[in-house]
Amino acid sequence: MTECRICGGEVEEFLDLGRQPLSDAFPRPGEVEGEFFYRLAVGRCLACTMVQLMEEVPRERMFHQDYPYHSSGSSVMREHFTRTALNFIDTELTGADPFFVEIGCNDGVLLRTMAESGVRHLGFEPSGGVAQVARERGARVRTEFFEEATATAVREAEGPADVIFSANTICHIPYLDSLLRGVDALLAPNGIFVWEDPYLGDIVEKTSFDQIYDEHFFLFSVRSVQEMAARFGFELVNVERFPVHGGEIRYTIARTGARTPSAAVAELRAQEDARGLAEPEVLQGFASSVSRIRDDLVTLLRSLRAEGKTVAGYGATAKSATVTNFCGIGPELVSYVCDTTPAKQHRVTPGVHIPVEPHEVFAASYPDYALLFAWNHAEEIMAKEQEFRDAGGRWILYVPEVRVA
Repeated sequence: MTECRICGGEVEEFLDLGRQPLSDAFPRPGEVEGEFFYRLAVGRCLACTMVQLMEEVPRERMFHQDYPYHSSGSSVMREHFTRTALNFIDTELTGADPFFVEIGCNDGVLLRTMAESGVRHLGFEPSGGVAQVARERGARVRTEFFEEATATAVREAEGPADVIFSANTICHIPYLDSLLRGVDALLAPNGIFVWEDPYLGDIVEKTSFDQIYDEHFFLFSVRSVQEMAARFGFELVNVERFPVHGGEIRYTIARTGARTPSAAVAELRAQEDARGLAEPEVLQGFASSVSRIRDDLVTLLRSLRAEGKTVAGYGATAKSATVTNFCGIGPELVSYVCDTTPAKQHRVTPGVHIPVEPHEVFAASYPDYALLFAWNHAEEIMAKEQEFRDAGGRWILYVPEVRVA
């Protein structure tokens, strides 16, 4: 039996995505031996309904000195984090000496605004390379994992935090018990812990199964977050929906009784209950839709190759590792993947080893079709790549279904 990492209840598996590599580990050609693999499967806790991976990947394997993802790589995300920082400054960080802490600050895209505004702040970022970029942008950063011991040390040295924030990080952390005890130790009595992550409801509705990979250990819903918060002396007091990263929820929790929950919490919880989001039948239906997308995508790619068409991938995202490895898509179906991240270029994708090329290769000789792995940035990318469309290029998308655009 697999035990729930939140409540210790039994976790029942509903989806197996097979043998998978680390999603953000791009080996050099010729250096693929010894690549780490694990079984990517997802289950639901029968007690607290938390959806989670059945197998944990050691955190040191995922988040390290050469971790390649940079939050500031997208203009949409840069704007999103700037707005987020300014909103906190206007609403929560209004005291004499406010203190803001970010868990998983990455390259400092949000903390830069805090630094420029003179707000006392601290970021936690265990991946050394992106942490150094954040420091160069003026942010204060500890190259450590946020957990009970490190949070307690910060409280003793710098006092309580008014806001603890995290984006696309909390779902990465299997040891949420230690993290939430750390939040309890560091947070001011009336402070708030705010985080945003992919939303289970959107993943099920869109069949965006590529949101499931090694780094996304938990898939949160309002119900499961309420259950989790209550176990650690907190209460869910607000939820906000955002379109970024394919659909996310920003959760705000506070100490129980410290704040009045907004109507949005009850409204979204009621929607989940009406949809049966935590019910086994709904999750099994999601699993069936995932298999259908796999079959349709592979059939399309094989047909295009049989016709002599060229297909390239667009965006060497962490999500793409789930798609290519689950579907068995390698260089014989997708010639290369273009990406603007230098740390990924001239390497190969995890597991299936499709070459990763700079964007200039894509622009120099357009393929007939581009498989859009970075579908969550579709609007931004398609607007930027109008010349590809003008040259006769077509986009292949697979969320919520396989189609050519």
